[in-house]
Amino acid sequence: MSSKILVIDDDTAFCVMLKTFLQKKGFDVTNAFNGQEAEEYINKQVFDVVLTDIRLPDSDGLKILKRVKEISLDTQVILMTGYTDIKTAVNSIKTGAFDYVGKPINPDEILHTIGLALTKKSAKENPSVKIKEKKNATSSLSFVKGISSDSLRLHEHIELVAPTNMSVLIIGDSGTGKEYIAQSIHLLSKRAKKPFIAVDCGAIPKDLASSEFFGHIKGSFTGAVNDKTGHFEAANEGTLFLDEVGNLSYEVQVQLLRALQERKIKPVGSNQEIQVDIRVIAATNEDLTEAVKRGDFREDLYHRLNEFSIKAPRLSERKQDIMMFANHFLAQANNDLEKDVEGFDADVTKLFKSYEWPGNLREMKNIIKRSVLLTKSNLIHLEVLPYEMLEASKDEGSLSGYAKADEEQVIRLALEKANFNKSKAAVLLNIDRKTLYNKLKLYNIEL
Repeated sequence: MSSKILVIDDDTAFCVMLKTFLQKKGFDVTNAFNGQEAEEYINKQVFDVVLTDIRLPDSDGLKILKRVKEISLDTQVILMTGYTDIKTAVNSIKTGAFDYVGKPINPDEILHTIGLALTKKSAKENPSVKIKEKKNATSSLSFVKGISSDSLRLHEHIELVAPTNMSVLIIGDSGTGKEYIAQSIHLLSKRAKKPFIAVDCGAIPKDLASSEFFGHIKGSFTGAVNDKTGHFEAANEGTLFLDEVGNLSYEVQVQLLRALQERKIKPVGSNQEIQVDIRVIAATNEDLTEAVKRGDFREDLYHRLNEFSIKAPRLSERKQDIMMFANHFLAQANNDLEKDVEGFDADVTKLFKSYEWPGNLREMKNIIKRSVLLTKSNLIHLEVLPYEMLEASKDEGSLSGYAKADEEQVIRLALEKANFNKSKAAVLLNIDRKTLYNKLKLYNIEL
């Protein structure tokens, strides 16, 4: 049965256009052009999602939100808003709105948002379904597509591969939103209503990998006090996302390859094989072709995962998008911290556009949230930005800006300067610790 959507907007042409677009995507769509007409529909039937403009000729989106929640708590409400109403839209999340999207509306973004809303509704109705709640930085990117050529190419590739069942390898630096890309593919696929299971391959101990991926039965080894469902079974009929897949040990790679080839798994301690139907999306921030040449990564597994590759661009490559992301993270920080910071002064905007952003989107989100917390004015000024960011703009000793041939030497110098404290060295290099660890491995630097 098609999901039911109510679209409310007094712009008749826009309303009809959005209805036509969503109907082509398989939704059952109803239009309302004012608050009174919307309430009549809401009283007659329960919708899965309500899309409403904040400003209506005889009402507003917040009144619609309140009425919808009185009728059906599970109905997800998405507010459509112009720039001047973003603060109202952000505050509406506290009173039950699923989220907001800014005007002018991008069809792909609204489709992605609806997918997220339906996923949340499905999780509420079926608590046994394991859908990962996303609380990290990438979840915040749901409504910012970007207008740069790199962003447009990225979303073109997402839309191209999503309807297929191909395995996808996402390549990109830490913090570039690889998990967001993976979930976007999932939500635009035929598996959208099935589980999306994200696995941090770097966080799985080698001796527990079989249990984590394939599950185990009670008593199969010391500490196995209960039966455990593995990631493969949890993702059955849905998508399994393997983040930082290059961190898997060689032995685990062999097990993973066998499971992907046979589409069968056997929980630890069990004699029964379980058939699984999953789509695999993997991500890495290292060059797996080089890892294959070094013998650290199996070539057959690499080709199994890399049926289609997508590059996640660095934030520094998306200059046109930088302030779009910054304003979005500002609205989020205001909401989280209950503050009313209105924007960035000219010097901060200039620095944001010239800064290399070694931590990419994750770094930007953290810096903006910290700045919102510290600022005492209605604008963010340079003095509330981290010292390291200000220094990086004039510091020749950071890792950004160096050719690959010089990276190893710069890293060694930073380690010496930090008395071989890796956390301090990462700060000096303006990279996160995970990236530093990968660089140490790449250049065989042993401490």
